[in-house]
Amino acid sequence: MAATRRAGRKKNPSPSLFDGLEREPIVRIGGVSALFVDGPAPGADLDEPAPGTDVEAEETAPVRIADVEEPAATAVDDFDDPALAATDEIEATPRSATRVEVKSDESSDPEQEETLSSAPAKRADGKRKASRKPVTAESLASQQRDISVSEFFAKNRHLLGFDNKRKALLTTVKEAVDNSLDACEEAQVLPEIHVTIDQLAEERFRVTVRDNGPGIVKAQVPNIFGKLLYGSKFHRLKMSRGQQGIGISAAGMYGLLTTGKPIHVTSRTGPKKPAHHFQIAIDTAKNKPDVMRDEEVEVAWERGTEVTIELVASFAKGRQSVDEYIEQTAIANPHARVLYKSPAGEHREFPRASDELPAETREIKPHPYGIELGVLMKLLKDAKPARKGERTPSLSGLLQREFSRVTTRVAHDICAAAKLSVTARPTQISAQDAEKLYQAMQRVKIMAPPTDCLAPIGVRNLLAGICKEVKAEFYTASTRNPAVYRGNPFQIEAAVAYGGTLAGDQQARVIRFANRVPLLYQQSACSAFKSVLDVDWRSYGLSQPGGAAPVGPLVVMLHMASVWVPFTSESKEAIADYDEIRKEMKLALQECGRKLAAYVRRRRRQRLEADRRNIFERYIPDVAEALVSLSGASEERLLRELQRIARSRTAEADVELDEDGKPIDNAAGRSRAGSRKRASAGGGGARDTDTPADDELAADGSIIIVPENEAPPESASDLFDSDPNNGAAAGRATAGGRGSRAGRRRRRR
Repeated sequence: MAATRRAGRKKNPSPSLFDGLEREPIVRIGGVSALFVDGPAPGADLDEPAPGTDVEAEETAPVRIADVEEPAATAVDDFDDPALAATDEIEATPRSATRVEVKSDESSDPEQEETLSSAPAKRADGKRKASRKPVTAESLASQQRDISVSEFFAKNRHLLGFDNKRKALLTTVKEAVDNSLDACEEAQVLPEIHVTIDQLAEERFRVTVRDNGPGIVKAQVPNIFGKLLYGSKFHRLKMSRGQQGIGISAAGMYGLLTTGKPIHVTSRTGPKKPAHHFQIAIDTAKNKPDVMRDEEVEVAWERGTEVTIELVASFAKGRQSVDEYIEQTAIANPHARVLYKSPAGEHREFPRASDELPAETREIKPHPYGIELGVLMKLLKDAKPARKGERTPSLSGLLQREFSRVTTRVAHDICAAAKLSVTARPTQISAQDAEKLYQAMQRVKIMAPPTDCLAPIGVRNLLAGICKEVKAEFYTASTRNPAVYRGNPFQIEAAVAYGGTLAGDQQARVIRFANRVPLLYQQSACSAFKSVLDVDWRSYGLSQPGGAAPVGPLVVMLHMASVWVPFTSESKEAIADYDEIRKEMKLALQECGRKLAAYVRRRRRQRLEADRRNIFERYIPDVAEALVSLSGASEERLLRELQRIARSRTAEADVELDEDGKPIDNAAGRSRAGSRKRASAGGGGARDTDTPADDELAADGSIIIVPENEAPPESASDLFDSDPNNGAAAGRATAGGRGSRAGRRRRRR
């Protein structure tokens, strides 16, 4: 009987992954005591059943519902076998697991409870698994260590602009070109930049950037290219492209991580000095350079620096590409000559549009309005004499020495507002007095910081740069006066290009710059793009959907120059949205918009007048024939006089503007003005109600007009429809004239 049951029994399935794990306590609700489903008692043999247990009968006996226990939760925390996939090595726990009821009285033995709940399970090889040691504060402390900044950015390289392969190539080129331009300008040398990108494999490129700058001394080359957060620009308040000392070394670190190849640097400081070649890798654990090669080499150029980085990347043309970055760099830096070789072998040259270097900038001290309380307290605590042998300065002397625009009178006013003595020792000022001093510095009226630390592009250079790369018919630019945010001086510049070959059925293109560096990513998060949306472009003759950029043949350019540009991230892709910055950008765009509107109105008037002249000339022969039949005068003379009147009435159609927007034919302009006066006095003709009282196209050097790039004129119906006021007036005048002539004919009959 037993043999029959044994033969008909199905084969047991293979043990599950979690069958050999220890069981955790079951917590029941309703006052029922907790049951622990544990493994066998210590020392018991898993292969032998308990004495007096009939395994066969137990496995085949019917099971009553009342005897079924709730399933126990499986504890996976104690299972530390690294080979989780090898399920065949895990032995299932016997079904006849021992049940132990734990009573919750105070006399229970805690050691016994710990033994029952943490009994080690036996593995398939017969060895018992060691129980997990409890975590203590000491064990946690032993795991803590310093994190190197290069190690942090190696794991978070997306923060530096290395999100994807295409962006990694752009970021590498950008960092190298920015450093080259900064070096050349500081040495007062007109920059000449060579950018070469060679494709070595499908996703492997070699980027080489060389400049004609002053070069780098041998001792500084390893730290500049092999150590993050190392540079000369972080601690000074002076306009420059680089700010943090991360960019080029981060590009070298990315190349090392993706290809295993070190960065190659060759630098020469003069024609009579040797060139030094380095191969540098970054020790990310210590944030230190690892110089793999240092040797003297022969080069064909007299001075400068050449950087070569091999990296995994991808290349594509179009928006947000290396090509677009080079083009926009040529716009914002018209004094630079850039020679560019793409991976496809295409050679492009961007010649200089100006031989004038940017104005040399000077380093300034922090402004009291831009300091924070913690920085002020540290400044007071670390106050030291300026020179050896001198005494520690007083509070008034420290304020004058450490801040810009703080004179003796201003320092005394600050101390009086804080109720502190001007002769107080800074190191003895308490935290409460330091907070009073900070609040007084914000209340006292202080002159804005100096602006000789800024080097804006300038209106003429802006126009020269944008004319070189954007083919349009009308250009205008504006430079705002310097302003301040958080105590940091900044200056906003804007430029607009309109018409020409630009697409008229698409949204305007917005080009953004920060300290002459193009910003190609995160446009919607940038304060420059938000300021474009804030402007009502409908007031300037353009269509604009709600909450979007204007639609039309338009390119808008915005540039922010500052000693410290507030970027939204370390990758320097967008300008933070400060109210002061956004306000200045909007005002600069509105100034350009007024000049654009004046030009659009003038061109519209000229086309309307030309269309009116065509209509007059179409009916002049009929009018002359009628006049001949009435008066008997010479038809040829009448035709000549009528054509002269038509030309004088529509003289604005013949006005030509020079490059600066000034009318070339002044006689025609005077004739046009006289005809308008006569028309206004006599009440005849159509009055131009769209003419502004003041001419915005006055020659101030902020406008360039290129007539050869002018788009073809629109049809007559479109022109009249685009100016409903003029069209309605002209229609009323024509209808009234015909009505009066018809009345005269009826009276004569």
